[in-house]
Amino acid sequence: MAFHNKLGVTSIVAAGILAGCGGSSDAPEDLNTKPSFLGTVQKTAYDGVSDDLLTAGLGRTGLQGAAPTYADASRPTAAELRRNTIYSNYRALIDPSVNGGYGTLYGPNVDNAGNATLGEGKIAGDEYITYADDGTGQVNVTLMVQIPAGFDKANPCIVTATSSGSRGVYGAIGTAGDWGLKQKCAVAYSDKGSGIGFHNLQANTVNLMNGARADAATAGRNSNFTASMTAAELASFNAATPNRFAIKQAHSQQNSEKDWGKYTLQAVEFAFFALNDKFGDLAKDGTTRLNTIKPANTVVIASSASNGGGAAIMAAEQDTKGLIDGVAVSEPVTPIALASNVSVRRGNAAVSRAGLGLYDTITIANLYQPCAVLSPSLAASPLLAAVNTTLATNRCASLRAKNLLTSTTVAAQAEESLQKLREAGFESDSDLLHASHYGTYAILAPFYANMYGKFSVRDNVCGFSFAPVVATTGAITTLTSTQEAQFFANANGTPSGGLGVVNNNAVGGPIGDAFSVSPSTTLADYNIDGAVCLRNLATGTDITTGAPLTGAALTNSQRVRAGMTEVLHNGNLRAKPAIIVHGRNDALIPVNHNSRAYFAANKAVEGAASKLSYIEITNANHFDAFLGFPGYDSRLIPIHRYHIQAMNMMYAHLKSGAALPPSQVVRTVPRGGAAGAAPAITTANVPPIQAAPAAANQITFSNNTATIPE
Repeated sequence: MAFHNKLGVTSIVAAGILAGCGGSSDAPEDLNTKPSFLGTVQKTAYDGVSDDLLTAGLGRTGLQGAAPTYADASRPTAAELRRNTIYSNYRALIDPSVNGGYGTLYGPNVDNAGNATLGEGKIAGDEYITYADDGTGQVNVTLMVQIPAGFDKANPCIVTATSSGSRGVYGAIGTAGDWGLKQKCAVAYSDKGSGIGFHNLQANTVNLMNGARADAATAGRNSNFTASMTAAELASFNAATPNRFAIKQAHSQQNSEKDWGKYTLQAVEFAFFALNDKFGDLAKDGTTRLNTIKPANTVVIASSASNGGGAAIMAAEQDTKGLIDGVAVSEPVTPIALASNVSVRRGNAAVSRAGLGLYDTITIANLYQPCAVLSPSLAASPLLAAVNTTLATNRCASLRAKNLLTSTTVAAQAEESLQKLREAGFESDSDLLHASHYGTYAILAPFYANMYGKFSVRDNVCGFSFAPVVATTGAITTLTSTQEAQFFANANGTPSGGLGVVNNNAVGGPIGDAFSVSPSTTLADYNIDGAVCLRNLATGTDITTGAPLTGAALTNSQRVRAGMTEVLHNGNLRAKPAIIVHGRNDALIPVNHNSRAYFAANKAVEGAASKLSYIEITNANHFDAFLGFPGYDSRLIPIHRYHIQAMNMMYAHLKSGAALPPSQVVRTVPRGGAAGAAPAITTANVPPIQAAPAAANQITFSNNTATIPE
């Protein structure tokens, strides 16, 4: 019997159906009824040898090796797409190198207690997959439930694994999915309405749920995403801007982020349906299944990382049915507006800013990062070579020309830009990571502007669009049939898998954003005009003059700011126990604006009822996969190690009443050594979360102030 205590969900009874034939005095049976939001459910069994739930038959060795090949690369089968999708998504969230901990601290062969005893780590079981929709065919959120063969009906558990970033439904398989399957829990996945929805507008082809490509008209309501436009509008758009793509998260005109919690809860409901479809007791008719596995007798942990972690927290906030018992997440996106009397301190000093939303941090970084990385103090930045020095120098000059900097030399302008980032709430611990993150921000800024403003692909917001571009020249091109056929495996839900960001307003015509010349400066400066336009959408002003926006610019800004408000969290976890782990060096999802701010808000909102533990990890960033790059390997440790610990602690708390860990800073030890040749990681590098942390490491909240130890 589970230790947890919660109310069960009201039973769903099929109208007019009573148990047995004994007459009206018999109580109705609690039948396992498919939730109304689910479409056709597909079920596949995997034997755990030739194919499996966790590794698609690749095992520990195959996941670490080269990407699997296809029999026909331009016509991959559904099974091949699934295999390669699991391969790429598992590796995207962890460092697959042996010295980094793969195979010793984590990986398919390492059990949840940290023992490398599981061989190749293949897990047999059943996989259920379907769309969740509102009846229009326009939502089509992919939901999936994996039920391992070792699932114990007498000891049921469910773990959510909502996709991280903008990834498809397998996006969290290497994090929450890995832990849940090893724990013999059912895993409830959701692509949260983002995922791999790529509409090739020129060819009018789209993705299906299994990743296959199809003609949009033929796919109809089975399309993962088809841009909303008439045939005439499509023809006109293609004539004016050929070879463009609409992408679901950006162009669905739904701002899916506001519903990420809803879709996570729907995944849990789907998991209960699937579990009872497989394990439910038989009704008196001898065929129909009953709701035997219910919220009241099942441990449910909401989990995932990054955007998926934020979705888990949002789901807990919105859980009116008592579906979720606890939360354990890693580096979650948690936009929250801090009350004016709530603050965050690091050591003895107030942090520069806390509680900015994701779009604010994206557009500030997109503006200043390219110049900041030229600071002499950042000369040792890993992947600095990814930044073009000429373009970055021009960005510095353009920022000065637009009154966004005051310094006159490049070095001083770069240092001033770095200071702007710190003032915006980026910790100095993430300084050396800006060089490797600019390309990500340059993609996410226009991507999220479209999502929050619910813009159509036809709107070309701030002059941005998405298309295949030639890597060496930026010229717009077309995808090969092989590239398009493999979107499901190779793309991450943003302009990827062969697609790039295009500046439609560039001098000389549309071209890849990084290659463009800005009309206002006539410089190749990483598109300062686009960066300013995107930042203006967040502020409602022209940031170069301070004047309020007017006309279409104001309307667009109002739409984006409305979308930013729609996704704010409320900080109320309904007294559910929760553990958040976050890396202090995170340069993508800064701790001041996310986990630190959320911790403060939750404590202020829930007071003594709060059961949130916040664990901040030193020497940890957002992308464990980057630890394979020189300079990252020697400086940073894998935060995934602490996500596993948080999951273990939450499960122990819910099952046996083990105490939650106090909020604390965990001080890790970098591997050191030469960049690119760091020694193998050991447990000494990643000390455990402490049950009784030293006073100097305790994170506290008092007098409406969250204090993070230096």
